[in-house]
Amino acid sequence: MTQKSILLFFLLIFCSYIHAQYSIKDFGAVGDGKTVCTNAINSAIEKCAANGGGKVIIPPGVFKSGTILMKNNVELHLETGSTLLASTDNNDFPLTAAHIFAEGATNIAITGFGTIDGDGELQKTIIGKPNTGFRKHCILMVSCRQVRIEGIRTMNTGTWNQHYLNCEDLLIDRIEIYSHANNNNDALDINGCRRVIISNSIFDTDDDAITLKSTKGTITEDVTVTNCVVSSKSNGIKAGTESLGGFRNIAINNCVIKPSRHKAQPPWNTSGQGITGITLVIVDGGVMEGVAISNITIEETLCPLYIRLGNRGRKISATDPDPPVGKLRNVTISNIVAYNTGNFSNSITGIPGHYVENVTIDNVQFFNTGGLSIRDGWFSGGNLEQLLDLGVLAGDKYSADYQKVSEQEKGYPDAREWGYLPSSVFFIRHVKGLSINNLTFGSNQNDPRIPVIAVDVERFRLGKSIYSGGAPPPHFVLLDHVKEFDIEKPLGWGKNPVIKKVNINKR
Repeated sequence: MTQKSILLFFLLIFCSYIHAQYSIKDFGAVGDGKTVCTNAINSAIEKCAANGGGKVIIPPGVFKSGTILMKNNVELHLETGSTLLASTDNNDFPLTAAHIFAEGATNIAITGFGTIDGDGELQKTIIGKPNTGFRKHCILMVSCRQVRIEGIRTMNTGTWNQHYLNCEDLLIDRIEIYSHANNNNDALDINGCRRVIISNSIFDTDDDAITLKSTKGTITEDVTVTNCVVSSKSNGIKAGTESLGGFRNIAINNCVIKPSRHKAQPPWNTSGQGITGITLVIVDGGVMEGVAISNITIEETLCPLYIRLGNRGRKISATDPDPPVGKLRNVTISNIVAYNTGNFSNSITGIPGHYVENVTIDNVQFFNTGGLSIRDGWFSGGNLEQLLDLGVLAGDKYSADYQKVSEQEKGYPDAREWGYLPSSVFFIRHVKGLSINNLTFGSNQNDPRIPVIAVDVERFRLGKSIYSGGAPPPHFVLLDHVKEFDIEKPLGWGKNPVIKKVNINKR
């Protein structure tokens, strides 16, 4: 046998391993929705991995199971008409709170056109551990490489639907997540991962939809989110809150954020609208930089844009040192259309002595509901629970006194944390280097609030803008302790004053 023939022989053997297929029915699985098939499915995966890899096939039918353990070089393929149904018996999950689990695996995939159903409505949580215990993820992968999730539908999770922790080279494409069966039911959590593409997918959830985290000090970087339709009754697309490892090189583009198809309301948001469209937060240490967001349509969320540098300082364990205040810088946002939104103003805020830095916003439209009225003496600070108890979130009152907006350094970051802000379009505080250009704004009903309020800001430019509303408010911009600014009068503003200056010469 010639050298070329030998090479071709081994190549054919290798290809036969790669394309080998193993039906779970051949290992005893029964698709009646009642028989627990955990051992059969895992046996098929183990056999596939032992032979060098290939496809494990889930044929049409409803296959009930406990934890499925992914192995190197295995593709779990769900054929059209197939469902993997999570068992309701906690004894079927002895190793981890996940329906499909992988740790340290390489070159793995979950593909096809079938459904993974977490059956999470009746799953219970362990008191004091809201994201763990008897509530299961549909998919949990830890420290895996070369991961592909493609085509599938995952639904009814007991907790976060899909969670990827410290993974690399992760491709998520053409999937659908529908997650309304339990609390803490984020659709997709990317936590401390590198080189991630999320594309062409549909998400609908009570809690956060697409969430980037960096819980354990490992950076989340080189992430692209594109061509997705996102619905959430919390945050549509979010980086944070857990931020210890930081975020770098994040690109989000060509996405639609719109109301959920699911009508029942979660206890943390009875408004029927999502809380925030785009959220960028650093509150537990870490650095966020190199973020580019473009071509986003936002419909009916309470607040389109929320950028927050705070100091919650959450630790992984009680013995860890307190994380330092983090940094949030080098962000560009362009081509945003937000309409029929609530009256929670967009905000960009740091805390005293710690600034959000270098933010550029260009070609954006914000049209809120409007129709608010002043409540004299109303204090817009306080924690979110107090605001909910007082009915502020369902009311139509705000305080005109921007100085009463508390710093909330240690609070949980939420666009509703101050109640209705005294600005209608942007509340800006503790920021260095901010450019807003080509802004079009207005309200469905007259909004008496000053559109833009800037406090403790350096290098602020507010360029071309267009006002499309009723009678303009008393001023376009209020500046308090602002150093170096350039403000242009909006088209459509009429004869009303453009700028109100406070303490401008006292910096």
